[in-house]
Amino acid sequence: MNLFKNWKKDIPASIVVFFVALPLCLGVALASGAPVFSGIIAGIIGGIVIGFLSKSPIGVSGPAAGLVVIVLNAITDLGAYELFLVAVFLAGIFQIILGILKAGVIGYYFPSSVIKGMLCAIGISIFLKQIPLAFGYTDTFSITEFDFNKITPGAIIITIITLSILIIWDNYLGKKSNFFKLLPGSLVAVLIGILYQVTIGDSNHDVFSIDHNLLVKVPVPESVTDFVGQFVLPDFMNGLTNPMVWQVAITIAIVGSLETLLSVEATDKLDPMKRQTPTNRELIAQGMGNSLSGLIGGLPITQVIVRSSANAMSGGTSKLSTIFHGVLLFASVISIPVFLNLIPNAVLASILLVIGYKLGNPKQFLDMKKLGKDQLIPFAVTVIAILATDLLKGIIIGLIVGVVVSLIKSYNNSHVMLVKEGNIFHMNFAEEVTFVNRGAIVKELDGLEPGAFLELDVRKTKILDYDIIEYLDEFKVKAKNNNINIRLISERGTVDNPTSFREFFGYVLVAGAH
Repeated sequence: MNLFKNWKKDIPASIVVFFVALPLCLGVALASGAPVFSGIIAGIIGGIVIGFLSKSPIGVSGPAAGLVVIVLNAITDLGAYELFLVAVFLAGIFQIILGILKAGVIGYYFPSSVIKGMLCAIGISIFLKQIPLAFGYTDTFSITEFDFNKITPGAIIITIITLSILIIWDNYLGKKSNFFKLLPGSLVAVLIGILYQVTIGDSNHDVFSIDHNLLVKVPVPESVTDFVGQFVLPDFMNGLTNPMVWQVAITIAIVGSLETLLSVEATDKLDPMKRQTPTNRELIAQGMGNSLSGLIGGLPITQVIVRSSANAMSGGTSKLSTIFHGVLLFASVISIPVFLNLIPNAVLASILLVIGYKLGNPKQFLDMKKLGKDQLIPFAVTVIAILATDLLKGIIIGLIVGVVVSLIKSYNNSHVMLVKEGNIFHMNFAEEVTFVNRGAIVKELDGLEPGAFLELDVRKTKILDYDIIEYLDEFKVKAKNNNINIRLISERGTVDNPTSFREFFGYVLVAGAH
């Protein structure tokens, strides 16, 4: 595949991802109790190295907020950042082993409702966390102890200006002209923010000024020696013999791999072309990235849904946008750190407010309600659980609820059989097919060669999970691209290359009538 085939879409998307990733890299590092530069290192490796190695078309990797608590506790317990880096290196090795052992299929067994709940909860969380930055709040933010004297009017002004730019760009200008599609609104918003800071925000006017504590803070090396000195090497001598280091490594490998696989599943759903990421290859790519990050002083890396969704929503179509955002991160910390430090946090908050709203749009609850209680309940529980606890605990709670709901709905095991007859494949769906069977179905259908003819027989099927219907619609797009013809056989008759499985099954199987 030509990496530069869709550069007109990928380059603008990479700029958006860069401006989303930069504050997240710094923020995750600070929250983790690690050197600030360690977040930049992880972002660069996640973009360039994992970008090249991964087969995820629009997935973007970097330091993950979901690992903050684990990293903070690990650095504290180990007592030295150099020992923690050994754990990061070993975690990468474990991930490579998991990929070789083909453990990537785990992600297929998470219900669609749980994944969508994860996306929605992340969006809500992102939106809420940007509010203090948008208001230029100069102290630890608390709703119960909110103090109007601690807000910064200048930050509110630039938030209103940049939010207006982003909304107008997204809903009006971007649809009217190719020029506005190539020039991302986020870049314009950042430039306006810098212009405001150098003309008004940095003045002595108390009302409109923005304090330097409310600006982006990128390390500014004064020489090559200073820049190289920001890299930290792992202490293998003491780390490899420390049992706690191995325990931390295993924890990071398991949690990081799970977060990556869920992000892959969610990101693939955002892909308009419905391409599917090879998960085992993704684990190997993440493992190589983490090992390298640990070697030169970086934080643990996972595929991150915030960056990936920003990429997808900005029109990114290939790995070029991911790789180039890593190049921009590297170039920025070398060439223009002083320039970047003129960006008000309120500008970046505005960008994230828009992304957070798109991910956590309240309309999703109504959409899930229309699909039925078996979709709404796990979705809502996942959202609430993640917001009330953390990402990992919330996903586990949502998964448990999803399994219980599915078991209540269907307690008999279903069976899928694929019979090959020349270039014709005949697949029978059993009486009950739920999300538990999704992995097996994905494996079988992904194995079809281009030009194949698939007969999908659902005459015996009485219960068909929405997750399977959703995947069939995704597979339909892939089948068309690979010249695979589909014949759907049901008690209502035969349909060749159905336009929408969701529409067809919505009136036949989900409604409970043949």
